[in-house]
Amino acid sequence: MAFSDAAVADRAPRPPLQYFVAIAGVLALAVGASVLAADGWRMAALFLIGGLLGVSLYHAAFGFTSAYRNAYLHRDVSGIVAQLVMLAVAMVIFALLISASEMSGGIFGRRLGGALAPLGVQVAFGAFIFGLGMQLGGACGSGTLYTVGGGSLRMLVTLAAFCLGGFWASLDMPWWRQTPSLGAISLAAEFGWGPALALQLGLLALIWWGLRRWSGAVDQRPLWRDDFTWRRLLIGPWPLLLAALMLAALNGLTVAIAGHPWSITWGYTLWAAKLAQAMGWDPASSPFWNGSFAARALGRGLWFDVTTVMNGGIILGAMMAAGLAGRFKPGFRLPLKSLAAALIGGLMMGYGARIAYGCNIGAFFSGVASTSLHGWLWIAFALPGTWAGLHLRPWFGLKN
Repeated sequence: MAFSDAAVADRAPRPPLQYFVAIAGVLALAVGASVLAADGWRMAALFLIGGLLGVSLYHAAFGFTSAYRNAYLHRDVSGIVAQLVMLAVAMVIFALLISASEMSGGIFGRRLGGALAPLGVQVAFGAFIFGLGMQLGGACGSGTLYTVGGGSLRMLVTLAAFCLGGFWASLDMPWWRQTPSLGAISLAAEFGWGPALALQLGLLALIWWGLRRWSGAVDQRPLWRDDFTWRRLLIGPWPLLLAALMLAALNGLTVAIAGHPWSITWGYTLWAAKLAQAMGWDPASSPFWNGSFAARALGRGLWFDVTTVMNGGIILGAMMAAGLAGRFKPGFRLPLKSLAAALIGGLMMGYGARIAYGCNIGAFFSGVASTSLHGWLWIAFALPGTWAGLHLRPWFGLKN
């Protein structure tokens, strides 16, 4: 959607609140948190953080897929600028939290760590096909969750294919791990948090300057709204800047409570593996699922998995936000070409995210905020993939 289209949509009459949907979302979050709290406060807190993430993503329509598409097609870089703000704030929060953890021996009883992954071929290839797939699927990792919460049938198809693609990639991981790699490189580990922050913040400023020059006099979606009120905080829409700050703060809170940054796509892979196991698949046949972390996750209930718990919170938070905005409208019409795009795009995103150690959230957002170079490599290859995906969308009857 271009800026002018967004402005017209915002002036349209506001739909009435859908009280049943909103209340159902609130009750589900409350009940879920209460059940999780029986095993300790940590998971309950992460579930509610997921709910706040879902509200933030939905009310601001904060999507990576649309941000890149608007930049390529309309030179509307507002969505990308909001991401730059989000990254800058998250970097500072991560630096403060992780360095404090290192000095004190831990926060909330555990040591904190960033999202680090190898800088290699598998990240580059995975990010490229993820970028292509998200344009066909219609959403990124986080976008899939909040649009499902908003009632999108097409996103349910994309999500199912996403899970399958992630599981498929997990079976191929031994091969991908033998491709060329420089190993995990953290600027904070190499130079210290101060120089690492200065270097990355300077790079973000340079990117912002380049985007501003490139976009020229094109109308941009404003980062803030002068008419933003407390009522809009509840029913939306939110300014992009508010969502960017909320996402950065909530990712920092996730680090403090979970011990690691926000991620999304591991949960999808685990869900598919659980289903495959129930259908007779033997995890012993896969080296990936014999690893300590994966094997432990597969052997326990999903409510013990941080990513799954937060993903559930995001869906319910988005559902609540959709009800408050009066926009929860499940649709059941799905043209064949659009269905094919959702399936292919979901598979590509799932496969790409698994071999690239995450999606736009786990690899890019959390990776860059952790000063891991794999986050920068991810976005460098996801953008050309996005460009390719934009040119394939018309083949499936999807509008750009």
